[in-house]
Amino acid sequence: MSTPLYQLKAEFFKTLGHPARIRVLELLSEREHAVAEMVAEVGIEPANLSQQLAVLRRAGLVTTRKAGSTVYYTLTSPQVAELLVVARQILSGVLSGQIELLADLHTPVPPVQRSG
Repeated sequence: MSTPLYQLKAEFFKTLGHPARIRVLELLSEREHAVAEMVAEVGIEPANLSQQLAVLRRAGLVTTRKAGSTVYYTLTSPQVAELLVVARQILSGVLSGQIELLADLHTPVPPVQRSG
């Protein structure tokens, strides 16, 4: 029996559930990068970056090419970059709503008048 689509989607989103992997995908949305270029940008140790890149590669989100001893990574599909843009738009809307709610909470409330 095949795996239900919703379960596959959940696994896909789990793959995206690490800040370093999201940062890598953001960088690769701009252009191809060598591993050495990404270390400083992602802000993790090279061994950890390699592990995160392996997760993305196994998930089919990135691909590699080798030039000499340098390994370059690129997105397998421009739709990955589009997904990141949509996620940013959703977060922007959510956070805007939260900022408005926070502003309402900070608005002074007049004291309650008691009759007596």
